Amino acid sequence: MRATDSTGISLAAFVCGMVFALGLGLGGMTQPSKVVAFLDITGEWDASLAFVMGGALATHALLRRWIIARPTPLLASSFVVPALTDIDGRLLCGSAIFGVGWGLAGFCPGPAIVAAGGGATAALIFVPAMLAGMLLHQRIAGRNEATRRRSR
Repeated sequence: MRATDSTGISLAAFVCGMVFALGLGLGGMTQPSKVVAFLDITGEWDASLAFVMGGALATHALLRRWIIARPTPLLASSFVVPALTDIDGRLLCGSAIFGVGWGLAGFCPGPAIVAAGGGATAALIFVPAMLAGMLLHQRIAGRNEATRRRSR
C-alpha cells in the first residue's frame, strides 16, 4: 500500500484515531475532573495521568526509532520532518492559552472530541467553543500575514 491508495490511508487514519480514542478513554483523559485533579498539585493530586502520559511518551520513543530506521513510511513516499524549531512568542502564547484552557475546562482537543462523541455535556459545549477559537485564530493570523506582506 502506497500514498496513492487513498482508501488505505483513510483506513489507517481511522484505525489510528480509534486506537487514540480508546487510549484516551481508558486512561481517563476524557474526564475533566481527573485532569483537574492531576493539575491540582497542592490539593488532592491524582498522578494517574502522569503514568498515561509517560506510557505514551515511552511508546513513542521506542517506536519512533524503529519507524525512522525504515527507508520510507508505509503509506507515503518519504518522511516529513517539521522545519520550524524556533521557540517564539506565538508558540509561547499559544502554549499558555492551551494550558490555561486545559486547566480551566479539563479538556484538550483530542479528549474533548472523544468525550463529545460519547455525549458528555461539558464536551458538547467545549468542542464548538474550541472550533470557534480556532476559526478566530485563523482569521486573525490571515489578516496579520496579509498586513506583513503589504508592508514588505
